[in-house]
Formats: sequence, C-alpha cells, structure tokens
Amino acid sequence: MMRTREIRARHDRDSITVYQAYAPEIGGPAAEHGTFVPPFSRHRMTWIKPSFLWLMARSDWARKSGQQTILAVRISREGWEEALSLAVPTDPDHRVFRSSDEWRRRFAQAVVHVQWDPERSLHGRKLEARSIQIGLSRHIIDRYVDDWILSIEDQTPLAHKIHKLLKAGKTPQARALLPKERPFPLPSLLATHLGAT
Repeated sequence: MMRTREIRARHDRDSITVYQAYAPEIGGPAAEHGTFVPPFSRHRMTWIKPSFLWLMARSDWARKSGQQTILAVRISREGWEEALSLAVPTDPDHRVFRSSDEWRRRFAQAVVHVQWDPERSLHGRKLEARSIQIGLSRHIIDRYVDDWILSIEDQTPLAHKIHKLLKAGKTPQARALLPKERPFPLPSLLATHLGAT
C-alpha cells in the first residue's frame, strides 16, 4: 500500500525524471535542444512533478491551453536532492515547523517550494496518497536549466495514445504504457525536512 506522502518516480542511480506541460512554442524547442531555451522564462517559478498521472490530470492529457506539450525532463539526482534540501513546504506542517511563525519566516526566504497534492488514478480520480510537486523560483532556475537537466523528451504522443486507449475502454492496455514509477529513497533527515512519510 502506498504511504501518504511518498516520492514515486522514474529514477536510476544518477537521475530522476520529472514532468512539465507547456505550450508548443516552449515545449517544442525544449525537446529539440534538450534544455529550455527562449521563449521559456527564467524569471518566474517553474513547477516540476515526478508523477506522470498527476500531470495528465492537470493538463487533461495535453489538451488544456498552454499545456499541450508534455515533457519528460531527466535531471541529475544531485540536482534533485539539492532542490529538495532547499525546499520549504507551502503549508505550516506541524511535523516540520515548531510554529506558524517559523514556517512564515522560512517560507518567505525559500528559493524552492514543495507541495503535496493528491495523487491521481489512471482515470483522474484523486487518491489518498500524496504526490510531490517542486516549485523552482527564479533564484534557482539557472541551476535547473544549465546544470541539472540531462535530457528532455517530448511525451505528448504517449499522453495522446494512453488517453485514446482509455476513451476506447482499453484500460489494461493504457495502464501498460504508463511510465514505471517506483518509490524514491529519501534519507531520513531529508524526509523529515519535506514532511514526507
């Protein structure tokens, strides 16, 4: 049984894959160049999510305006863990902070935000388990784009194929195409820092 707050992702010894959805004019060039290039903005927060199904629910299977291109962004494990170590939760979790004031102070200075959102089923239903979402502020985006990204792959055709199978009632075939995500091992100190369980 999946624990309440657990990072599940495609990962190996050196990397982890996160997902983002963009308009074609941003997503297309990113996949072509293997990193983000203009008109991608380095001056606003960008959110990365290791859960493919969470992003499918959010982007309506790459059909929402501005989210028609699904990118699988492979980043270094070192970069991912650096982002996690700098992250401050978006809510004053009593297991992480001694008081609301402590949370407010730390959140005001945070360059990385962490949010635990309901994980989604293949059909978009909210689940009890929580899925992590990491917000990278403009103060750290250069590190993400220039140092952490190893490759970017356009997963829009996969999103459309799975959605088409679901609409045809072929749930087992759709499920078989999902990226294989498994628990990401967190050092205990980092898990406490993030409010993971």
